[in-house]
Amino acid sequence: MDRGGGGIRQKYTTSGNDYKQPDDHACNSGSGQCRYGTVRQVDAPRTYLQKRNEYHPASDACSANHPPGHSIKPVHGFNALITPEKMDWLAGISARYGDLYDGRNHGQFACSIKRYTSGSKRPLNHSEQRQLIPLLHAFKVTPWWSWRSLTTTLHSFTSAGVFTPHKYGYGETQAALLSTLLDALILKCNQKTEASDIDAQGIANLLWASAKLVDNGLVLEKVPKLKEAVAALLPHVQTKAESKVDHYNPQEVTNLLWAVAKLVGNGLKLEKMPKLKETVTALLHHVKTKAESKKEKDHFKPQEVANLLWAMAKLVDNGLKLEKTPKLKETVTALLPHVKTKAESIEEKDCFKPQEVANLIWALAKLVSNGLELEKTVMLKEVVPALLYHVKTKVESKEEKNHFIPQNIANLLWSVAKLVDNGLKLEKAVKLREVAAALLPHVQTKAESKDEKDHFIPQDAANLLWALAKLVDNGLKLDKMPKLKEAVAALLPHVKTKAESKDEKDHFKRQEVANLLWAMAKLVDNGLKLEKMPKLKEAVAALLPHVKNKAESKEEKDHFNTQGTANLLWALATLVDNGLELEKTVKLKEAVAALLSRVQTKAKAKEEKDHFTLQEVANLLWAVAKLGEATELSLVQSTFDSLVGRISKNSQRSQQDILMSLWGVMVFCARFYLDSGSNDKNPLEKHIGELYSRLENACPGSTEVQTVIIAMAASWLGRACPVAPHYQISISESQANFRDQLQSSFPSLKIEEEKSLNSLPPVDLLLPDYNMVIDVQGPFHYVSGDFKTRNGSTLLKIALLQKLGFEVIEIPLNKLWKQDSMKIVIEQIKAKLAVLPKAHGSVSLNSSEWVADEAYFTADDGGQFSDDCYFTAEEYLEEQTKKPKKRKRKRKKPVKIAAC
Repeated sequence: MDRGGGGIRQKYTTSGNDYKQPDDHACNSGSGQCRYGTVRQVDAPRTYLQKRNEYHPASDACSANHPPGHSIKPVHGFNALITPEKMDWLAGISARYGDLYDGRNHGQFACSIKRYTSGSKRPLNHSEQRQLIPLLHAFKVTPWWSWRSLTTTLHSFTSAGVFTPHKYGYGETQAALLSTLLDALILKCNQKTEASDIDAQGIANLLWASAKLVDNGLVLEKVPKLKEAVAALLPHVQTKAESKVDHYNPQEVTNLLWAVAKLVGNGLKLEKMPKLKETVTALLHHVKTKAESKKEKDHFKPQEVANLLWAMAKLVDNGLKLEKTPKLKETVTALLPHVKTKAESIEEKDCFKPQEVANLIWALAKLVSNGLELEKTVMLKEVVPALLYHVKTKVESKEEKNHFIPQNIANLLWSVAKLVDNGLKLEKAVKLREVAAALLPHVQTKAESKDEKDHFIPQDAANLLWALAKLVDNGLKLDKMPKLKEAVAALLPHVKTKAESKDEKDHFKRQEVANLLWAMAKLVDNGLKLEKMPKLKEAVAALLPHVKNKAESKEEKDHFNTQGTANLLWALATLVDNGLELEKTVKLKEAVAALLSRVQTKAKAKEEKDHFTLQEVANLLWAVAKLGEATELSLVQSTFDSLVGRISKNSQRSQQDILMSLWGVMVFCARFYLDSGSNDKNPLEKHIGELYSRLENACPGSTEVQTVIIAMAASWLGRACPVAPHYQISISESQANFRDQLQSSFPSLKIEEEKSLNSLPPVDLLLPDYNMVIDVQGPFHYVSGDFKTRNGSTLLKIALLQKLGFEVIEIPLNKLWKQDSMKIVIEQIKAKLAVLPKAHGSVSLNSSEWVADEAYFTADDGGQFSDDCYFTAEEYLEEQTKKPKKRKRKRKKPVKIAAC
């Protein structure tokens, strides 16, 4: 994803989450035009309109010898291209004509290198790069070269991989040549009187080459001249786009938008370059006009349609606002009929290739997640099923040309999950469910493959797990789709291996770390058993050092944003609540402490980007409270102090956020109350009343869980309970056995069972004559089920009972497993009763005799995920009341106090 959490990447299609989701590689990100012939070896070059030149009657290198309608023939034998004679000839021409030389022969040579790589279907290899370097040394570019020669040379060498950094030892020679080419181009673009030879196709090729350089690994920030060249070029793009003469053909306008999107996706800031937005707007008008045109010359090919939608989605993902760019919505709407027509066409020339299908679905998912409304864009609903049919057909095809590469599979599942997350109903979109089911075996096969080309890169692995978790969270049943469990099981070793790898290419980015842990927590929260999947525990353990290191890092690129921080704490709390052992999982406590420190830093920050949203604040309060005694009280205090102030100030909070926040604050105050051993109030208690008043006003129609929380808050505040909570009765075998043993040891003792005191969740045993409560506490009362570290629900229940004046004895269930230890517990209780006076007054008991079953608080089982990795809101409260049934006998959530 998402970001995703998706979350498509720079070289491939990624969703952008950052907290982005997957990013991308537009289908023909590799196609520009070599001076009027396309980079793709199958496309026919356009004839160049020759200009008179008294020194060089020859025409353009790439097109002069190839009439329209003929594909470029690959040059056989690299050595034949770089002979010493060729080097001497080029150097001689340059020296002979001096300032009068326009560079056309050098451009012709560059284009021959590009033709060679096009024919070979690969960039120059290491050996060829080394052979070429002496000639590049003698490649003297001057400001007097023509526009055509400059753009041809830069475009051809870029396409051939000459300027590709890091792969084959990009060094000083290539850097020097690129620098002189950019200098000359900047000079041309900045001439006060527009140079007569600056043409539309040259502009398109140059912008494409600039984007391709960045896409191949050149960092914009480290090559300021490239950024300067782009800035100098944009006014020319805009001028020709706004001209009444139709300068750009469909492929050129496609390449221009693709290039702008690619540059923006690699660090060119929209807000810092106003001309960029103006250029995009001018180009969008061209796209819309051509998409609505009935003239065949204006028609976009399938690949161009896919690239255009990818480019627009990428621009939106990097800050171009749909609502502020009406032309963008209009252009998308104009292109959608073309997508549908081509997707439904039976003519092969109209068919989308696998990568194009993946990019289209990714683009639509990204646009929808950024504000394109499914309900209001009718054609969109028709386009998605048409594309999904293509996905299913290609996935089930045995022809290799129809197969999806690992990146496509990751992007497709991310996109399907994203569309579901934005309103496309799984139960109503049969094809969507079928596509997900068809893709799962491919995920497993590639994850288990030993062939490196089948391996998922870190971003793909993160996006896949995020997508699977999101689909499960939206109704895809784990128990009804065994292939889903198998796919997850196959991906987890990849996560562990990459997390433990020392190779930088295997490292997960901060967003991917957050998405992975969120996904694993969400899968566990939806029924994946930790104890039955050891690989999941190992993957979590391998990721925790990354959480700690990134949270403590001083480098901004490593910092989790507010959403990532909130999601991580939610994920860790959920995993711990579902059995991840706190003591046995190295780095877990350290990771939590590092994240809480980051929360405090961001909460105190003045920059708006560092402010937590209301939903994130609610998630954080819930997560910290859920961890109970697993975190230091002082750390919890400072965290809550920094967050709670935002709760009461905003009146726009949802009922769900208020509920989670109220419960979180009550748990903290309960812990403070129990720790201090006095009735001293914590300053945060004032927020309980403020939050309670908002929930109290919503009493009619309250859910079961909501009524329980209202009852707890009313009890804390000493107010009459405005609701009547309903508790189901469930007496565990251990509790019944203990009660019988206690009664037989103390026949005169009055014991009442499953009593609700002051509308609170029922207690296991009440000794009314002594105002004493006994709770038999199973593993769900403790963090990680360790029978030592009480969780938030347990702490709150104990504090509320003590505030009512009851003596509370907590008996960990493991103390009752053996008869001998049970006898010791009973003797301790008898000794305690012997020194306690009988109660003279009694606390009024609620007439209802119910049992709280699922821990008095099931709101502790929720959380939300705001996307783009990454979370989407879940029905946190309603979920709680559904889960208990399957754990009813085991998960009675009482409280813990060490056995007396």
